[in-house]
Amino acid sequence: MVRRIASIFLLVALLCPAPLLAAVRGKEVMYVGGTIKSVPEATVGELDTQSEQALNFNSPKGSFSIPYAQITSLEYGQKAGRRVGVAIVITVWALFSKKRKHFLTIGFKDGEGTPQGVILELPKGTAKTVITILEVRSGQKVEYESQEAKDHIHG
Repeated sequence: MVRRIASIFLLVALLCPAPLLAAVRGKEVMYVGGTIKSVPEATVGELDTQSEQALNFNSPKGSFSIPYAQITSLEYGQKAGRRVGVAIVITVWALFSKKRKHFLTIGFKDGEGTPQGVILELPKGTAKTVITILEVRSGQKVEYESQEAKDHIHG
């Protein structure tokens, strides 16, 4: 059993990009993955909530904008969301990591009405503020992956 766990851990360490293994800090937000292909997975950048029309993600590797009116769902938790598929490696890594990660999954429709989604890792201490802004501006209520996640925000 120990060998199996060590093998999985080694596989995760080899397959995961380095930024994915480190928690985001300060103003950093990580685009973990989703349907936006113009930004590579595991890209660290900044989330701009100042605009009243759209949520903006900016990084040297790319950027995207999600109009608040197009947001169809919000989900918060320690796992990387149920609605948007993410590599199993992220989930396996989360099992071994003792640090609490904060994932926000945003479902939205693009300009043509096609369902899209992104998963963002938020830094410690910012989830409540970001969720509040998104709920108010989008009119959508966040769903929590667990009672623990809900307590973390409202607790």
